[in-house]
This record gives sequence, C-alpha cells and structure tokens, in this order.
Amino acid sequence: SCPHRGAPLFLGRLTGNEPLTILPLTSEMEEAAVKAHYKVCDRLKLEKKQRRMCRRDPGVAETLMEAISMSALECQYQFRFERWNCTLEGRYRASLLKRGFKETAFLYAISSAGLTHAMAKACSAGRMERCTCDEAPDLENREAWQWGGCGDNLKYSNKFVKEFLGRKPNKDLRARVDFHNNLVGMKVIKAGVETTCKCHGVSGSCTVRTCWRQLSPFHEIGKQLKQKYETSLKVGSTTNEATGEGDISPPKKSIPGHSDQIPRTTDLVYIDDSPSFCLMSRYSPGTSGRKCYKDKNCDSICCGRGHNTQSRVVTRPCQCQVRWCCYVECKQCTQREEVYTCKD
Repeated sequence: SCPHRGAPLFLGRLTGNEPLTILPLTSEMEEAAVKAHYKVCDRLKLEKKQRRMCRRDPGVAETLMEAISMSALECQYQFRFERWNCTLEGRYRASLLKRGFKETAFLYAISSAGLTHAMAKACSAGRMERCTCDEAPDLENREAWQWGGCGDNLKYSNKFVKEFLGRKPNKDLRARVDFHNNLVGMKVIKAGVETTCKCHGVSGSCTVRTCWRQLSPFHEIGKQLKQKYETSLKVGSTTNEATGEGDISPPKKSIPGHSDQIPRTTDLVYIDDSPSFCLMSRYSPGTSGRKCYKDKNCDSICCGRGHNTQSRVVTRPCQCQVRWCCYVECKQCTQREEVYTCKD
C-alpha cells in the first residue's frame, strides 16, 4: 500500500545500528555502489520527484536511511511512558497517517526535523557530492572571525528538504496541516543552531578564533517537539477571500484552554481527535501487557484496568572499583525486583 502523499519516512522496525558509512571505492565498486544506492531509493517508496532527488547524489539514500532510523528511535524514546508509544510497524503506521491526529502531527514534524538534521550533518561530514561544510558568509563581524572547523550545512539542508517535501498546497486542509507540521520540525532545528568557537594563540590568548556552526543534539530536538505535541492546537479551514486560497484557522467550537487561539507558525496543529489507544485497534496494539511504572504511569497507561505485579530476582554488577592498571572490578549483587504490567 502506498504511504500518504509526503508521508514521514518511517519504515518498519529499526535498531539504530544500520550501517551508515560510505567506503572509498574502486571503479567497479563505484558502479556497484551506484546500483546499490538506486536500490535503496527504490525501496523507500518515494514519489517520482523524491526518487529523482534520491538518485542524483549517492549520499542521499544513506542520509534518508539515517534520518528514518533517527526519527523513529527518537519518537519511541519520547513516547516511551505514554499510551501511544510510537508503534509504527505494519498497518498501525499506515492507518495513523490516513488521519490527522496530533500523533500524526508529531510524526510529520520529527520526520522533517530528522531529515534536515541528518542532511546538514552529512554535508559537514563530507558524505555528499553536492554540498560541503557551512561557510556561513552571513556571520556578523566577519573580519574578527577566522572561519574554521566545519559547520553543519543547514542552508543546503533546508533547501533540499523543502524541495524534497514539496510545495505548499492551497486547497486540501489535511495536506496544508501536514505541510505546516513539516515546517515546524525544520524551524525547531534552525532555532537550535549554535556557534562554537575555539581560541588559538600564545598561552591561550585569543589572537585567532576558529568558529563553526553546530546543530543541537537530536535528543534536544525530540524533547522540544514533544513539548509542542503537548500544546498542539486543533484547527479547521477557512478561505482567504483576497486570494481564494485555504487558510488554517481555529475550529468553530472552542476547545477548553485553547479558546479561538490562532496557531502560530511554530505550533503543531491537528484536525482529528485522537483515539484513546487503550484497546487494540487499527492505530495501535493497545496497552494490554504493557510494562508500566508504579506511582508514575500505571493508572494512565492501563486505562483503569489495573496492573499485574510480578516479582523476579535480578543479578547486577555493583560496588565497582577501578583497579590500577587498567580494569574495573565489581561484585555481583542480587536483588528482588517488582515488574508491573497492564491487565487485559
């Protein structure tokens, strides 16, 4: 089945250990590598234009795979204590993407953020043919800085991702909402760029400064997008009379706590109320048998059905000491541990 147009690039279950390196190539290997990267592009079920963009630079296929893995793992990390724990395998992913839930909004944002982050890093790591380090010509006070290091190339990355994800649609509300949430992911990346500098000179004097731009760690991006998910806004559609184009607007019925709040360009937005995710459905496997943490989330995750408690004995290294030279010596400690799981 074909994913929703412009859908986030999550594929199957990922471990995060997928190989991400490109090795030096001989000409025969180069030909094989080109075929291999074409294969990856074809396997990703991309639209025609996206496949063309994927094929034109061998680094793109690898970067897409990295973005998919990174985004999926971060989503699972951010939702690990929630009823919906970012279950993306099989039909759950496809069903979620057909609806405009706030979980779907998060998927679009984390997906575009992952691609933007991975692409900027791939440029600075020299894994792309079409881009290199960020040379940041627009930095203020340029003469005072000796540009060095290798900055993450957000300028190229933003341009690539915008083209890859497609232009702003003007009619269909759902497509506009997806486009808006994609941009939120990209904006969070941009807001987290920092300039890092190192001083050079006699005994640490700063006669020359080498500076470069760095993106925030992706965990930080995930955390910010999770906060935006918590405060996401439900929207409807209006038509701009001057242009005849559709606009995103607050829904007619006001939402408690969100009365007629007009969404900002940095808010995640959604159009459908989410299911409870308590019971198995086309959107999730439900929470039956899910591990929970007593006094933290068992009541919420188990949806009032209660939880089972199992006692088990675990052995772990403890009282570790570093010995000269060069190993760590530990005792083995045995302790009884309670495990809580949701009732059916």
